[in-house]
Amino acid sequence: MRLTGVGRRYGLGGPWVLRGIDLDLPTHALVRIEGANGTGKSTLVRLLAGIDAPTEGRITGRGARTAYVPERFPAALPFTASGYLVHLGRIHGLRTSEAADRARSWLARFGAAAHARTPLPELSKGTSQKVAVAQALLAEPELLILDEAWTGLDTAARDELDRAVTERVAAGATVVFVDHDPRRLAGAVDAVFRIEGNGLCAAPGARAAETGPPVRIEAAGPPGAALPAGLPGAPEHTPAADGGVRLTVPAAHSDALLRALLTAHPPWHIRQVAAAPVRTGSPGPHGAATDPRGLTTPEAP
Repeated sequence: MRLTGVGRRYGLGGPWVLRGIDLDLPTHALVRIEGANGTGKSTLVRLLAGIDAPTEGRITGRGARTAYVPERFPAALPFTASGYLVHLGRIHGLRTSEAADRARSWLARFGAAAHARTPLPELSKGTSQKVAVAQALLAEPELLILDEAWTGLDTAARDELDRAVTERVAAGATVVFVDHDPRRLAGAVDAVFRIEGNGLCAAPGARAAETGPPVRIEAAGPPGAALPAGLPGAPEHTPAADGGVRLTVPAAHSDALLRALLTAHPPWHIRQVAAAPVRTGSPGPHGAATDPRGLTTPEAP
């Protein structure tokens, strides 16, 4: 998606919220939008989602399937939680049975399965937000916009949303998010942009921890279970002893990978977490060197 000279006013003839924004939104990427309160973060993501139109400039190249989650979900709608999700799924072109299956799956993932038949106006704010997140994810969007979408979710649901975001990026989508927590998905972000004044500029912070040593995780799943899809960091994996698997991932993604394994359905058992051996032939501990296979050999006399 490309924004060219984009601006947006407050109302007809009002002051500019954003102006002169030129942006090539990265594809297949996780993008964070930062800025002080009131600077126009929500305005920008609404423009990206196609909910608002720019006052000036143009936006081109928006993906065919775009989904948006606001901070506050308008729950006063004449649907049950499941009925609303099926309705949205049908709008996105899913068959009714497929939409119903995905609705059940996402409500279960976010711990809201018990509220499937509850009318939306009767849901708590936290459960309403789970429905809002589920409606954005069930159609597998190419562009996912999250505006403070973690607000109101419990810890387990926040972790599940983190995992769902990494799954969408791994599947080739672009995810743009705003969140008040600077640690949200830290180290996994591909690009950071900051709103200053009425404009937008690139900011430091993307994948800041990628330079750390890789982490090796040994894990074991239930008998016959395959590795979950879309694991954070696209880890390398090889068989380990006793039917387990050894995963190697950049340090920036290790926490998210552990969380994904532990919250998988069914969950995986973590056997060991350690720094991965150096793989470049450089000196190892106690004068040893590691060869490209990751094996430690004594230093030559």
